[in-house]
Amino acid sequence: MTRDVKEISSGESPPAPAALAAKVRTLAPSMTRSMQLVAEAVAGDPAGCAALTVTGLAELTGTSEATVVRTARLLGYPGYRDLRLALAGLAAHQESGRAPAVTADIAVDDPIADVVAKLAHDEQQTLADTAAGLDTVQLGAAVAAASTARRIDVYGVGASSLVGQDLAQKLLRIGLIAHAHTDPHLAVTNAVQLRSGDVAIAITHSGSTGDVIEPLRVAFDRGATTIAITGRPDGPVTQYADHVLTTSTARESELRPAAMSSRTSQLLVVDCLFIGVAQRTYETAAPALAASYEALAHRHNPRSR
Repeated sequence: MTRDVKEISSGESPPAPAALAAKVRTLAPSMTRSMQLVAEAVAGDPAGCAALTVTGLAELTGTSEATVVRTARLLGYPGYRDLRLALAGLAAHQESGRAPAVTADIAVDDPIADVVAKLAHDEQQTLADTAAGLDTVQLGAAVAAASTARRIDVYGVGASSLVGQDLAQKLLRIGLIAHAHTDPHLAVTNAVQLRSGDVAIAITHSGSTGDVIEPLRVAFDRGATTIAITGRPDGPVTQYADHVLTTSTARESELRPAAMSSRTSQLLVVDCLFIGVAQRTYETAAPALAASYEALAHRHNPRSR
């Protein structure tokens, strides 16, 4: 069942026209089928759709005017008029023959020095947005649960699995029992073993990754404390989460998809969670961390053996 989607608030700025196709890919899984039809139409033929009235686009897609307006708002535009302007701008950009965008700000012919500067700025903005939007009450509750957990399971696939592995190995080094599961079958079979006093953490940028939601649901049903790290606080994963830690929804494009931009914000949230746990468990965490450093020291300096 598709949950209701959150529309743009009055304080947000509409996305740049060049980011429209990427925005459609990101949000399509959380849309109703009728809204997907509208979104796919505007992303596939911006020039043609820019020439249509709201009634015309509704007729073209076999939907309603209300669906068209709602889709425009979900994509980040205050109304259909604003979406049409963006579509016209995107069409003009495509017809001009200018270098296509690698990201909303970077073209394929940009000098590498400009690429470095622009990506660094984007990463900084992503981190700032994540920090500003992170609910510290929810974070504190997640830290408290993880600090006393008998066992911590972490679920993630794709780029999110790398973040999950990063979190698990950090927790292991301070003496906690933590495992990152990337195989969806193993994730579910392990989740079945959880109970009250355990913690399950799901990492999914979209909030709708089935292979992550399923083990979290099982853990939730088994009584474990569940935590979701997601860029979609209204996504399906949150219905099985006791605590939700929200990451920034950064802009994406063909060569810099959400898998890259979301990882930056996920790593920040993971580090905040880890440091919070390390603070709460410092008396045991500090010796455990020192022991792990000592055990690995010879690998960094073989002559010390």
